[in-house]
Amino acid sequence: MHSSVRASKADGFALIDLIFVCGIIGLISSIAVPRMLMARQTASSASAIGTLRAINSAELSFAITCGSGFYAPALTTLGVAPPGSTEAFISPDVSSATSVTKSNYLIQLSGDPFAGAPASCNGLAAGAASRGYKAAADPLEPTNLRYFATNSIATIWEDTSPMLPTIGEYSDPASGHPLR
Repeated sequence: MHSSVRASKADGFALIDLIFVCGIIGLISSIAVPRMLMARQTASSASAIGTLRAINSAELSFAITCGSGFYAPALTTLGVAPPGSTEAFISPDVSSATSVTKSNYLIQLSGDPFAGAPASCNGLAAGAASRGYKAAADPLEPTNLRYFATNSIATIWEDTSPMLPTIGEYSDPASGHPLR
């Protein structure tokens, strides 16, 4: 009788193979995640700029058609459709409150009431409309330092700090630069 010992062949992965694959995945993730976050911030900033442009357009439409040359003092006013129309001056996702969160930005609009302003066609009381307005988009992510603001001049400015407290209704902000 002849006895033979046969070695069994190992199937599958060894522990070192799994560690190597996990290391490669970690390396690729460490490169990709910061780029993905930067792309998300860029997209959020683009959305904020688009929202401020929409506010500028809505304010101009309000002043021409409904406000007798005066501007809406709040986002909620722009969300009320004029008589004979089913469409408001701005979309409901922006006009649902006095300040709204959209794409990781806090969107705000304000205007100082002018006593001589007539009542608007969409229900704003006499003396409540404003001669100008200012709006801002402030990031909610602590790593995003792109703040935006606009006013009745319709220029959009960018800065690394909030501009709503320093921008006038018809003047440039104390800091920042206009976007072209």
